[in-house]
Amino acid sequence: MRFLGIDYGTKRIGLAAGDSIAIATPLPAVLTENADKQDEAIGKVLRERGITEIIVGLPLNMDGSHGPAAQAVEAFAERIGRKFGLPIVFIDERLTSSVAELGMSQKELRALRASGVIDSRAAALILQDYLDQRFPPTLPELPE
Repeated sequence: MRFLGIDYGTKRIGLAAGDSIAIATPLPAVLTENADKQDEAIGKVLRERGITEIIVGLPLNMDGSHGPAAQAVEAFAERIGRKFGLPIVFIDERLTSSVAELGMSQKELRALRASGVIDSRAAALILQDYLDQRFPPTLPELPE
């Protein structure tokens, strides 16, 4: 099984890949607002990496409700699910972008946001959350 994690945004779409080894790796972000070009770029990644499932971050409000951002993500996910025929799984992504930005200066943040690096780091966090749930780590047995 191979997974694509997505942090959807109207200007940038962060991407990350992972498999049953359960390690998410950021990929270059999609840097276009054009839906056809977004689909083309995502389709290329799906084919090249043999993706079997798409994990999409769902930006719920802090109270767990669906606001306009979550509705936009759901519409995007419906579009790509229909286009590529792959299963879509939603993962609560509250605060992932904030975590992806930790430890960076404002100057670094501006450049990294524009390049999509922050978005792909957020996608990796979303995917890693899913992988940790799907393939929980097992601890070695300690001698008694």
